[in-house]
Amino acid sequence: MSASRSDSRTGVWLVGARGSVATTVVAGCAAVTAGLHPPVGMVTETPAFAGAGLPALSSLVFGGHDTLDCPLPKRAEALAAGGVLPPGLPSAVHAELAAADREIRPGGPLPGDTRDEDELIDAFAADLRDFAERVGARRTVVVNVASTEPVAAGAALPPSSLYAAAALRAGCPYVNFTPSTGLHHPALAAPAADSGLPYAGRDGKTGQTLLRSVLGPMFAQRALAVRAWSGTNLLGGGDGAALADPAAAAAKNAGKERVLADTLGGPVEGQVHIDDVPALGDWKTAWDHIAFDGFLGARMVLQTTWQGCDSALAAPLVLDLARLTARAHAAGRAGPLGELGFFFKDPVGEGPAGLGEQYAELVRFGEELRGDGDGADAGAGERR
Repeated sequence: MSASRSDSRTGVWLVGARGSVATTVVAGCAAVTAGLHPPVGMVTETPAFAGAGLPALSSLVFGGHDTLDCPLPKRAEALAAGGVLPPGLPSAVHAELAAADREIRPGGPLPGDTRDEDELIDAFAADLRDFAERVGARRTVVVNVASTEPVAAGAALPPSSLYAAAALRAGCPYVNFTPSTGLHHPALAAPAADSGLPYAGRDGKTGQTLLRSVLGPMFAQRALAVRAWSGTNLLGGGDGAALADPAAAAAKNAGKERVLADTLGGPVEGQVHIDDVPALGDWKTAWDHIAFDGFLGARMVLQTTWQGCDSALAAPLVLDLARLTARAHAAGRAGPLGELGFFFKDPVGEGPAGLGEQYAELVRFGEELRGDGDGADAGAGERR
């Protein structure tokens, strides 16, 4: 592989590579690169990040792990039929979808798999190294976009942590876009710290919690006393089915509750309920009911309704995170990227909780990357 080709390509390895979010990521990147659609929803395509040295969208090469076998072109057709992707887009970007599909490897562990944790991690890490060598990627960012798993119990590594450990072993920066355990498992704390790699997460902030991270500071800054904040989510698709498991729903809700506690200065009465409605497919509706006190104890209520498509909300953020994390790696950054808290419900590292402050921190990060040069030879964790 020539040095020039290696330097010009960045791998994006998607865990859950045949799901709705991953398919939308690949199709969306191809569509924007070809000029078929504008980069709506992509923070990294705004003027604040011009000149920050981020990898070009055209340089991204996709692969991933999944336990499903539905080809990406077919999955994209189903998403277009459901109104998630524009009509005709799957055929327009068929070549890019097929190319990414050829780079998807079997995930696991599947029923009957007799490999132990170390063997699984080794196999997943080998897939990452082979991918980087085959496509000529100087660095590969691993992004977990798989369905939410229950909160880990005990010493055993859940699947999300096996993939995270494989990323460390292969020398790949890591992003956890889900509420699953990933690098948060205690057994991975020391390997993550010793890896010299940057990592970010957890649980992408795409809808209801995005709104909460704006409204929470508003109440606090206006000195309005929030008495209760309750919410309901109706969603279908893979996420709806996964979150029908109470343990998985609890993992999802933990991030939503943390945002409120952080922005309001403490816990508040109320819960979030998640209902699986298969007929909604990849669309979701989120309601919030906020009871608060005003001057002289006047009792008031704010209600909000958020209706959107999870995949379309998440995909541009995944592309942003892949580009920013790759650039941070090139610049020699290591450890938790707290500057990327803007994207997450439960961010790693230090940083503010309100969306406005998080955005300001993200812009400062872009300015810092702009001053770091191209970072071509940086990155202590780069050990393909």
